[in-house]
Amino acid sequence: MHITQLNRECLLHLFSFLDKSSRKSLGQTCQRLLEVFQDPSLWSLLSFHSPVELKKDNFLLGAALKYLSICWHSSRVKVCNIEDWMKSSFQKDICSKHENTVNEFLLQVCNRCPNLLSLTLSGCGHVTDYYFMLLLKCCPNLKILKLENCVRITDQTLEAVTLYGGSLHTLHVDFCRNITQAGLEKVRKKHPSIMLKAEKSASMIPDCKPEEKLVLERMRRKLVQQ
Repeated sequence: MHITQLNRECLLHLFSFLDKSSRKSLGQTCQRLLEVFQDPSLWSLLSFHSPVELKKDNFLLGAALKYLSICWHSSRVKVCNIEDWMKSSFQKDICSKHENTVNEFLLQVCNRCPNLLSLTLSGCGHVTDYYFMLLLKCCPNLKILKLENCVRITDQTLEAVTLYGGSLHTLHVDFCRNITQAGLEKVRKKHPSIMLKAEKSASMIPDCKPEEKLVLERMRRKLVQQ
């Protein structure tokens, strides 16, 4: 029996075992398999391991998406996490190649994926509060939000959770240095049923403007001289 003689249900089951690129390659072999590749039910879960993968055309983004994961574990993440004003020209050049990629992708998710249930982001150092606020508003059924090492998010994201995260039951903001204890307490107070986890976040040194750092450095020098 040729693969194209299998019924649609069997083909979808077969495709479900393949990674995104293999699905795309198989879908290019004939019209029947292309239709299977384009079936929305095949794309309820998406997982990415670098911003580069978000720009490929080997997946479909649509209303069927329920589980999304973007986890970047690379030495470049450390460069992204450096405060912008402290970056060298070389480091800025590295970041310029991908700094808007995840934000732009999340914007597409907001526009196309209203049924999203779970979002996990790790090592996405350029994602800002605005996109989480938009996501919470556009995906009202979101139940799980897990953020790790997303250094640009602040208490504004937590504020958005209190305003628009009515369906959330799990919130993780681990190693997010600009999250404060006050922001976490506000979430606990307004949504006591949420399973809130914030490993190290509120105890990390937050970002501050260059002039603020200068004041802190002067204070440190005075203490040393005493």
